[in-house]
Order: sequence, then C-alpha cells, then structure tokens
Amino acid sequence: MSCNYAEGLSAYENKGILGLPENFESEEVVNQKCKHLANLIKDSKHVVFHTGAGISTSAGIPDFRGPKGVWTLEEKGERPTFNTSFDEAKPTKSHMALKALIDHGYVQYIVSQNIDGLHLKSGIDRKYLAELHGNIFIEQCQKCRRQFISQTTVETVGQKLLGRPCRSSEVGQSRRCRGGVMQDNVLDWEHDLPERDLDMAFMHSTLADVNITLGTTLQIVPSGNLPLKNLKHGGKLVICNLQPTKHDKKAFLNISCYIDNILEKVCKRLGVEIPEYSEDCDPTKNDNISEWTLPQEYVKELDKRFKEYQKTFAKSNKSTLINKKRIKKRKRSE
Repeated sequence: MSCNYAEGLSAYENKGILGLPENFESEEVVNQKCKHLANLIKDSKHVVFHTGAGISTSAGIPDFRGPKGVWTLEEKGERPTFNTSFDEAKPTKSHMALKALIDHGYVQYIVSQNIDGLHLKSGIDRKYLAELHGNIFIEQCQKCRRQFISQTTVETVGQKLLGRPCRSSEVGQSRRCRGGVMQDNVLDWEHDLPERDLDMAFMHSTLADVNITLGTTLQIVPSGNLPLKNLKHGGKLVICNLQPTKHDKKAFLNISCYIDNILEKVCKRLGVEIPEYSEDCDPTKNDNISEWTLPQEYVKELDKRFKEYQKTFAKSNKSTLINKKRIKKRKRSE
C-alpha cells in the first residue's frame, strides 16, 4: 500500500506543500471544459498524458499531498485509511480510458510518476509508457538492467537487492546474464531517474501539441516540469487536478474534478468506449515470466524524430527573426 511504500523510503524533509484544500467545479463548467478538452485532443497530432497519485485514489490507494494524503496525515501524526493493497488494486476507469485512447490513436504517450503498477495491469504496451519513479511489480537485474514482471509486489523499495539471480534464463533469452542479481526498481529520494524512461518522457513532452496532467500537483522535479517542455514551441498545457498546482497560470485549460469523471466525459465525446479491467490483459496474472524492459531501439527511433523536429523548429525561429528585422527596417525607413 502507498503508506508502506512511503515508509520504505529514506527520510526526506522537503515533501512539498501538503494538504491544500480541494476545489470542485460545477457540473456545467466541467461539461464545457471536457468538451473543450475532447476537441483539443481530436485536433492534436501528438498528445501526452502525465499521471500522478490522484489517478489511483478511486482504486483505494491514498495519494500523498491531498487533504487525506499519506504525507499530509503523517505531518499531523496520523495514518491514512485505505481500502486495498497494491496486489489487490485494480486499474481505475481512468487507467482503462487511457489505454483505450492509445488504442484508438488519440494518445501517443503516458508519463507516470506512480509506482502502483496500475498502468501495467491495464494492459498498456511498454512502448507507450515511461515510469519515472519505478514500479512495485517490476524486478530489475542490477547487472544487465533488464526488467521482468512479478506476479506480486516486490518485497522492498529503494532499489535493494532481492537475493535472486537474473531471470533472463526464464524467458528463453539466447544471451543469458551471468552473475546478475535482481533488485526492485522503485526509486528512493536520492536515486537518479531511469535514463531511457526519462529520455522518452522528455522527448514526447517536447514534441507534444498538448501535455495533459492528471492528479498531480507537479511539485516533484524533474517530473513536474516535463509538461511545460512544449510551451516554447507553441504547445499547450492542460491541468486536471482537485488541488491548485504551481503551474496553473501557465495552463491553457484547468479542470477541477475527479479524474475518472473527466476521462469518462472526454471518451464519450470522442466516441471511445472504456473497457472493463480484465485479468486476461493483466501481465501480473500471467503464469509465464514476461519482460518489461524498454528497448533501446524505441529511444533511438524517437531520438531521430526529435532531432528532425529541433532542426525544423530552429529554421522556423531563424526565419521569424529575419522577418521581424525586415519589418523593423521598413518602419525606420518610413
């Protein structure tokens, strides 16, 4: 559970602003904004969602900084109440909606700060997901760095050794890792973010026509700053959260409502049916060992597109500057 995860982390004082009051907009306002958001998604070529703890609260997993969040209550000397464990938790309507939006081509990527494994359980393909803070259902070899899906939550957090040899031999790898030991891949405060996931998140966030944040106050960096990466290229930022965030003034659109309600309304307007969670699509329910490593070729392929985009943007900027100088010269001559 999220409180057990939090307790497993090392001591850290700067947990951000805690316990800010939640704001709920009227049904009429939310409907109008969701219509606007649906049109924005429909008219965009590259849509990226950024998910935080608020997307999983309806699954029974507490958030961290909300009025009843883990760290908010911890500061008061209290413990949170919860209705489930990570093992028992099922993907919410929001998790399933995001998978459906990807399957229908409306969403190109998801950047998640969550370690609860609910995106994994929804059946989303690894190539569409960056897990910046790790995943409680993933074991990673400390030598070859390959990742494997566990049927249950790993015993530790903080990238600690699990005392088991690398599982590459269990998935029929022709090149087996020799001498590697498995560890959990959930980050502690002092750890660097996973390089491939961060690279993918950075490039997709920069390429996005619109970055949409769900259930996060955007206080943790660098994760919280990634949704801003498209702004200097003319992209838009949409923030969906019950509490205020430090980037609210930079957003093209802010929606204060439960995330499940927002995505349900958006999917309905886009004509996308939200599927029910099914264990058949959940790799943690699979008896066979599955790999979860993000292939390097995905990063290389996106990097090529990203560099081409940067060149195009640089040329466009140069052309704009030249035109501005010409206009200034004309005004002076007049």
